[in-house]
Amino acid sequence: MSIRVIEEKCNGCRLCVRACPFGEISVEEKLAVIGDGCTLCGACVPACKFGAIEIEVERAKKIDLSQYSGVWIVAEQRRGKLQSVTFELLGVGKELAGRRASELSAILMGHRMAAAAGELIAGGADSVYLIDSPEFEHYQDEPYSRVLSRLINKWKPEIVLAGATAIGRSLIPRVAVMVRTGLTADCTGLSIGDDGHLLQTRPAFGGNIMATILTPRHRPQMATVRHKVMKAAPPDPARQGNVINVEVKESDRFTRAKVVDLVEEKEKTVNIAEADLIVSGGRGLQAPENFALLEELALALGGAIGASRAAVDAGWIPYSHQVGQTGKTVQPKLYIACGISGAIQHLVGMQTSDVIVAINKDPYAPIFQVATYGIVGDLFEVIPLLVNKLRRR
Repeated sequence: MSIRVIEEKCNGCRLCVRACPFGEISVEEKLAVIGDGCTLCGACVPACKFGAIEIEVERAKKIDLSQYSGVWIVAEQRRGKLQSVTFELLGVGKELAGRRASELSAILMGHRMAAAAGELIAGGADSVYLIDSPEFEHYQDEPYSRVLSRLINKWKPEIVLAGATAIGRSLIPRVAVMVRTGLTADCTGLSIGDDGHLLQTRPAFGGNIMATILTPRHRPQMATVRHKVMKAAPPDPARQGNVINVEVKESDRFTRAKVVDLVEEKEKTVNIAEADLIVSGGRGLQAPENFALLEELALALGGAIGASRAAVDAGWIPYSHQVGQTGKTVQPKLYIACGISGAIQHLVGMQTSDVIVAINKDPYAPIFQVATYGIVGDLFEVIPLLVNKLRRR
């Protein structure tokens, strides 16, 4: 879009100056001048009674959608190990590829990743595009996005999926801009519509509604998928597939950043995103020191510590433990919610757990509506009883 002043029609009346909400229009020698900070909001166009201001909209070029085929997933690795979100992407990618009667491919960037390519094929990939070079050992924005966008422009996949992780949220928006297509972030559901378009479902308005988003006129259709909301594909070691070694060009290697070291947070309990059992605390714990009570229970069960946003915002526990829409989505076999009322933003992040146990003094707390088992009682009395019982066993 662009905006211009038609000199022959402008008489410097200043109506546009008063209409501009950003103060970006001035009058110089009886001619309106639009500043560089113009947002193209269009408020000045109807304000001008002489039709001296117009906004030109560039029409997007219509692309041939039939040129695009196949489903791609971006495999995520850290320190040479494939992350579990990758296998969840393979699971949903296999379903989508089946509906579109097309192939499922994985993009794998790293160093010495030949064995990991075999894991991707066992997980459901028909082909693996392998970018194997020392410069790609650790994730970096510029080289990763440059290579991925080049491959997309060359091979034209219909759908590209990545995890809604720190890496995925950094990489995929850059790629979407580079290939000039749309992107739906933090999807909790993906399916194929009757017209063949990808239906991308995600929470909106604080999790109060679920929005389904389409990309009808551009390709590829791109989405990031929330960790632990899709079922991982079961591996089949007997599967056969193609590994396509992608040449790394000199221009691909350039980056303005350098990875010096990777520092991981040391936790007494396991990472909540990978945990099969999570004990979470909320505002009902009343103070940060009371999370020690949850640690006892989590350690007795061999689980991880989670938290609601209220507990994190209060500074009681680091953000890395937050479960919910603005934290991590988890899908453990057992989720124990202690002193958590059950706001919709929290439920979005844990309601797919296999078994949910809620401990809360309020019998009308929303958490009980999704709980498998509910304990109405004081958590400071209930949790020590549970810990003692577990220790005796």
